[in-house]
Amino acid sequence: MIILLKLILAHLIGDFLLQPKKWIEEKEAKRIKSTKLYLHLILHGVLAFLFLWDLSYWPIALFVILLHGAIDVLKLYGQREISKPPWFFIDQILHLLSLTVLWIIWFKPDITIIEGIENPVIWLYLTALVFLTSVTGIALQVMLSGWSKYLSEKNESLNNAGKYIGMLERLFVFVFVVTDNWEAIGFLLAAKSVFRFGDLKDSKELRLTEYVLIGTLISFGIAIVVGIGVLKVTNIL
Repeated sequence: MIILLKLILAHLIGDFLLQPKKWIEEKEAKRIKSTKLYLHLILHGVLAFLFLWDLSYWPIALFVILLHGAIDVLKLYGQREISKPPWFFIDQILHLLSLTVLWIIWFKPDITIIEGIENPVIWLYLTALVFLTSVTGIALQVMLSGWSKYLSEKNESLNNAGKYIGMLERLFVFVFVVTDNWEAIGFLLAAKSVFRFGDLKDSKELRLTEYVLIGTLISFGIAIVVGIGVLKVTNIL
């Protein structure tokens, strides 16, 4: 496992600490013709080799260069200006997966993947996460649809911002419940109230204030109930 952690650390340093913005801009402009792309790949290989610090591991450094290069080229030719955010996460996930696969193939660690997949607790938490994100979000839209039509259309916001804010707050509340940090829920609720106070005050709309308050309380309530339920079921399992 220490080898995998070293490879991941080397990747993070190479991709974030030692990659200037000018390199990124040149790679996006020239793509495979960019000299900075190849400098970037060589840097990753050198970092991997230095972190492993064993001459017998030089093929791993070479594979790091090749795999990283293939993923970077895929990103450079696949992304567009509007799709940069999702491609950033796709790129990083692929890099981490490639390092993990390389580690497994080269060192053949004793990993009981099947037992982990069959663990009911994992499936319980996955079910809870899906329910708290997509399912609860849609359910809240349906529950509040009768009131949302009365809100003023002039209240502009970022596209889908409320949706993702709701997902994040429910996930935070869920984590606080299952980790027995109940006081953090009060802090989160207070922080959200502070941030929203100016908007609600400036809007001078009682309907919007009530709508946000109802939605927040229902959202928090569902997350708390799900968190408590998961803890109860986990104890039974």
